[in-house]
Amino acid sequence: MNDNLDPLFKPRSVALIGASVKELSIGNVIIKNLLHYHFRGPVYPINPKVDEIRGLKAYPSVLDVPGDVDLAHIVIPPPFVPEEVENCGKKGVRAIIINTAGFKEMGAEGQALEDDFLARAKRYGIRIVGPNCQGIINSDPEINAYCNFTFTYPDPGHISVVAQSGGVGAVIMQAFYDMGIGQRMYASTGNGSDVSITEILSYYGKDETTRAIVLYAERIENTQEFIAVAKQVTARKPVLAITAGRTDKGAEASRSHIGGLAGSISLDLIYKKAGIMTFGSQAELCHAAVALSSQPVPHGNKVGIITNTGGPSVIAIDELVSCGLELPPLSEKGREILKGTMLESASIRNPLDVVATAGPGHFKSALEVMMNEPQFDSIYINFVTPPFVDCENVARAIAAAAKAGNKPVVCNYMTDKQKWGGTSKILKEGEIPCFDFAETAARALHSLVRYNAIRSAREGAVKQFTDIHREVVQATLLHAHAENREVLLAAEVYGILNAYKIPVAPWTVVKERSAVAEAAAGIGFPVVIKADSETIIHKSDVGGVAVNINNMQEAAAVAESMQKILGSDIKFFIQKFLLKGRELIIGAKASEGAGHIIMFGLGGIFVEVMKDVAFAITPVSDTEAMEMIGALKAARLIEGFRGEKGINKLKTVEIIQRISMLVSDFPTIREMDLNPLFATGDEICVVDARIIL
Repeated sequence: MNDNLDPLFKPRSVALIGASVKELSIGNVIIKNLLHYHFRGPVYPINPKVDEIRGLKAYPSVLDVPGDVDLAHIVIPPPFVPEEVENCGKKGVRAIIINTAGFKEMGAEGQALEDDFLARAKRYGIRIVGPNCQGIINSDPEINAYCNFTFTYPDPGHISVVAQSGGVGAVIMQAFYDMGIGQRMYASTGNGSDVSITEILSYYGKDETTRAIVLYAERIENTQEFIAVAKQVTARKPVLAITAGRTDKGAEASRSHIGGLAGSISLDLIYKKAGIMTFGSQAELCHAAVALSSQPVPHGNKVGIITNTGGPSVIAIDELVSCGLELPPLSEKGREILKGTMLESASIRNPLDVVATAGPGHFKSALEVMMNEPQFDSIYINFVTPPFVDCENVARAIAAAAKAGNKPVVCNYMTDKQKWGGTSKILKEGEIPCFDFAETAARALHSLVRYNAIRSAREGAVKQFTDIHREVVQATLLHAHAENREVLLAAEVYGILNAYKIPVAPWTVVKERSAVAEAAAGIGFPVVIKADSETIIHKSDVGGVAVNINNMQEAAAVAESMQKILGSDIKFFIQKFLLKGRELIIGAKASEGAGHIIMFGLGGIFVEVMKDVAFAITPVSDTEAMEMIGALKAARLIEGFRGEKGINKLKTVEIIQRISMLVSDFPTIREMDLNPLFATGDEICVVDARIIL
């Protein structure tokens, strides 16, 4: 991966191939944007039919430009793009933005054109952004590159955005602009034929002026590379993402529980593994980015509240507590200081109500105390602007305290921003993140706490087990592939589990009905008898499962009945019948570009009714496996409740990691269900399983 993208984001000159005199054309708008944004270098319109565009001399070809060209836009019909890439190569152009659409997204003919221009670009060492994209923006006053056809002109700031969808990217960019928040860099990647989101993420990560990164993607091409890069970036600065396509209608037709439950969640899991913060709405993402780009990261989840109005603080407390934040009391020393500095009507506790008539000195003292109190990790302020208070100096006190302290400050700022423009300006220049609603400010503060938790979390270890027998699994899968079978037989499934030391109830398989009774006696009654056939998925639905068989006569009768119902070609899977414990499920599902998704949750019928499950992407670390157990709604139940002994979590973690290793070793396993596993006391054991290739 080459993430030196300076020719793209810091061009010294820009050419536009397909420049136009038509006001409402992309070829004209890009020239207009470059001029309006005061791009620091020369701009070269390329159009063989005119002499001038927007007061700039036009050239017949990029080869006719008298100076060097760092970056070229291409805005011409697709069939002509490869030739122009060739011309750019001859000219020495270092990066190209292809705004034109109509390539691989349109089918085979478009794919051929895309392959053609990519091959030419590679030959000349040119980097390509797009096609089918908007372009880039860099607000650095030394560059002022608006190589883009959108309409929002951001002020300099500390948030950088990369979006696969230009539409989503433009909405996010406009939202920041409407909030009065500057931005650092912006890129839309479109088809992402060459320069990837991963490379741009790495580039932003190394940019010292970028403090927070916003990401929107619909797919990640090279998952492992992306995760490795993102982990490095998120260790230094927060990356925030919103995902789309989280539902999957195709999951309805899946032949396993995990296939039906996992849907298209792999992108969320990729982000989680990479340390990227995800959000359920664009608005919440933008608010979080504002806080994360302007405030220090807190060391914990304990909040001190300062308010000059009662109601909003109640709403804020509800939201903060529901997000898992805590409100510790003031120390006795802090209370004594505040008794001497606050108005008599103030409520000296946490939240600290300084009352509506509080002035700059009262806010200054309140902030100083909470900044110095070690039990507070962050400070939340409700600030309404009364007409009888020197609000500008209150704002100065807030900004000064935030600058002097090492704790984040977030403000619910309630005012008429036009009438109190001076106050608003002071808070903005002091980089105090301000939000109109109490709950919005509370969630923004929570995002700071979330990032601290992500950054501080133990990564965990991925265990490599040495007591396994890969050759057994390899032989089994080769045999199934040779017979063109997708669904493995029970003996094959349990043989694979045995090979990876995954505990299973004692079992055997017999072909002849007459051998069933004796085989059952050999295992030891009571037993379970199941019909074993590739074509039967849910055996219990068709009379293919009989439980608690207690003698040879019952076993023989069951075998005879199953054969009559299901046909003479079935085999009989016989297994020790175990007393039920906690019913659990562990599953695995191949996910395009992301290895396998591993699922853990309540098993048996509960998985279908309650759908209480958690997911992780392979390879699963011990920390991730433990988090899966704790993420269930029924976590308290399976961990032990009201004197009942919980499951053996360490053994459960080990089984999850063994399954993770199995499907990583053999990626042709498409879906796998262990359902249920019985957890009784310290033991945990698989009693039913299926594998689909």
